[in-house]
Amino acid sequence: MTVLDMRDVRKVYRSGDADIVALDHATLQVDHGEIVALLGPSGSGKTTLLSIAGGLLTPTEGTVTVNGIDITGHDAKELTKFRRENIGFVFQAVNLVPFLNAEENLLVVDELGGGKGGKTAKGRARELLDELGLGARTRNLPAQLSGGERQRVAIGRALFNNPKLVLFDEPTSALDTKIGAQVMELIRNEMKARDTAAIIVTHDRRMTQYADRTVEIVDGRLGAEAPVAPQA
Repeated sequence: MTVLDMRDVRKVYRSGDADIVALDHATLQVDHGEIVALLGPSGSGKTTLLSIAGGLLTPTEGTVTVNGIDITGHDAKELTKFRRENIGFVFQAVNLVPFLNAEENLLVVDELGGGKGGKTAKGRARELLDELGLGARTRNLPAQLSGGERQRVAIGRALFNNPKLVLFDEPTSALDTKIGAQVMELIRNEMKARDTAAIIVTHDRRMTQYADRTVEIVDGRLGAEAPVAPQA
C-alpha cells in the first residue's frame, strides 16, 4: 500500500513582482517499509518537498495523500493534529529541548498530544531508548550526549507515536562519516522492522546505499530515479 502519494505538486513563492518556483510539478509515491533517498544540491527543493509531504507547507497546486487521507485541503489545526498522529520528523538540527533529559525529550510528544507523560508513555519512551542503544543514557541532557546519541534521541522522538511516515532532513550532516553510517544503518533497521515509509533528504551520495531507491531533484523538478543495490 502506498503511504505517501504526491501528485503534480507545485510550490510557488511570490518575491516582489516575480514568482519563485520551489517545487515544479513533483510526483512521488512511497510505500510501506520503503526508504527513499532524495538527493540534490542546496536550493534544489529537497526541504520544500519534505515540508509539503509532512504537512508543514501547503502546495500551491497538486495533491498530497498520506496513509490514504488527502491532506491538501486541511487547515492549520487539522494539519497539526494529522502530523502528530501520522508523521515523524528528524531535522538536520536535532532540536532537542536542552533542559530535558533523553527520556523527557520523547515524552514531549505525548504531552503535545494531550497526554500527561504517565506510566504507559514512560514505558514507551524507555523501550524506544533501549532499542536505540540509549538505555543507560535516559537521564542525560542533550549536552551530555554525543552527536550520534542526540540523533538517536531525535529518531526515538520521531517514532514515539508509531507514525506511518518518517521524514529525515539531512540526518547525518553534522556527523562524521563513521557515526553517520551507524545512524543510517540504525534508521534503515528501524524503518524495516516497523514497515514504516521514509524519505531521507541528503546531499551525500554515500548515504544513499541505505535506501531502497534514490530520487534526484534539481531546481524543484524530480528527475533521475534509480534502485539501490541491496544491503549485504
